Amino acid sequence: MPHEESPCSMMVADRTEHTCPGAAMLAGFGRGIVTVQDPGRIDERAIRGPDPASRARVPASRLPPMTAAPAPTATLPPTLSPAVCSRALDARDARFDGLFFVGITTTRIYCRPVCPARVSYHERRRFFDTAASAERAGFRPCLRCRPELAPGRAVIDAVPNLARVAAQRIAAGALNGRDVAELAGELGVSDRHLRRVLERELGVSPLELAQTHRLLLAKRLLADTTLPVTRIAYASGFQSLRRFNSVFRERYRLRPSAVRRQPVGSEPAADDLVRLTLAYRAPFAWDVLIRLLARGAMPDVETVAGGRYARTVRLEGRSGIVLVERPPDDPRTHLLVHVSSSLLPVLMPLLARLRQLLDLDAEPTAVDAHLARGGLGPQVARRPGLRMPGAFDGFEAALRVLLGGRPDAATGLARRVVQAYGEPFDSGLAHLTRLAPEAGRMACAGVGELADLGVPARRAGTIVAVARALAAGAVWLEPGSDARAARRALRSLGGLDERLAAAVVSQALHWPDAFPASDRALQLVAHASSARELLARAEAWRPWRGYAALHLRLEGPEF
Repeated sequence: MPHEESPCSMMVADRTEHTCPGAAMLAGFGRGIVTVQDPGRIDERAIRGPDPASRARVPASRLPPMTAAPAPTATLPPTLSPAVCSRALDARDARFDGLFFVGITTTRIYCRPVCPARVSYHERRRFFDTAASAERAGFRPCLRCRPELAPGRAVIDAVPNLARVAAQRIAAGALNGRDVAELAGELGVSDRHLRRVLERELGVSPLELAQTHRLLLAKRLLADTTLPVTRIAYASGFQSLRRFNSVFRERYRLRPSAVRRQPVGSEPAADDLVRLTLAYRAPFAWDVLIRLLARGAMPDVETVAGGRYARTVRLEGRSGIVLVERPPDDPRTHLLVHVSSSLLPVLMPLLARLRQLLDLDAEPTAVDAHLARGGLGPQVARRPGLRMPGAFDGFEAALRVLLGGRPDAATGLARRVVQAYGEPFDSGLAHLTRLAPEAGRMACAGVGELADLGVPARRAGTIVAVARALAAGAVWLEPGSDARAARRALRSLGGLDERLAAAVVSQALHWPDAFPASDRALQLVAHASSARELLARAEAWRPWRGYAALHLRLEGPEF
């Protein structure tokens, strides 16, 4: 279907110097729902959900009345107006997947823009920026397109910092077994203020947002695994099976067993791995990403072989392994991830960290178009959909950078540090024998001990200082943390220049605008005579200077 303007051009218009196109698109979009008022119709057929006969429904007599919450009026920016959303929906444009959801007023079902179901009348559509706001308005998720599988939002997108950080932490399970007051205290605000900010920016309360994440993860596990319902309930963040069953039936008007897609098994397969998928927006330069991960892999903790990334994991007292690969059948929309069943209790934060590590929430079409206009067209053409590798853990990112940025087995330095301070772990795989060194353990290390392993004395002192600052909570290297504050805090510890601090922040916080202008190798590749000249040129690449820096590095002789 022809468009008045391409979705790509819509996504990158009307930017300011420090605001990304995604932010321009989505600012103010989270305040409720918007109904398309276009009198024209794209199709005479109404949207159809799955065959009703295939669902086991709860008797109507046992269901609470379904009412839509009142939605405050939202004013959308012209770059993501209802008309733009409607055209993206008609075209099933995957570039918009996860940026909005559509609720159909006749079926009370909400879908992704890529849903294969038949399109609806314009007047029957309501658009939402999050699944939580759609569910608050009384819509339930489609069983065909499965909104729980949609890609997430990029770090730099849309809403003010407090709402963004809170939403990220809630998505990673911050309210599982904890209350809003605890989360608000960590963010330095009152719980009342946090509720007010999320209501204003996302249209839902913190508890409603957390409930939606739990339910969608549970729905995903029910459909994609043979795990017992009890294990799924706890893996999704619910504190009791009774509560899980009650909320699931109340919200979705279905029994949990109704969304099963395969026979129920008692436990995971013999290899003790649970298989899930991680969605992304195409294009995706997977070959480049896997090469970068292999280059920076920490010995005995991470390994890359045959196009598969694998690593050991220690998270909230749980240990196991994860393996990520591109599926051989359909590599254009998702990755396959295999997770040890021992990690199921921390599955929500684990998946959030994997998405950050692999940069799966990026919007590559917008990033590539912006950088191409900034003078990097040839580089973008060679590597469309380039992703910035993040980090699974903040201290791990700092350790990798401080050990030289490339802790491979050739130098042996990283291996000696890992063997000295990484806890032994029996993964069953020859190249995964240790857990990554933790900040608490490294904080107790002496500079002399690290120096005996071959770490230069000055760098050893910096590693210990960073570990102690993280263990004491003086420095935060978590997604959503303030990038400038984190960089200043790292610089104040001594031993980290601007280049090293920017590298740590870029990986640990996955901040896409981190740019080490003082890096002489980067200046040479960019043909800049000084850091000032490179910074001036990089203004055209904001707010994605990190991607630009990676493109330039990949042009250098080292790669």
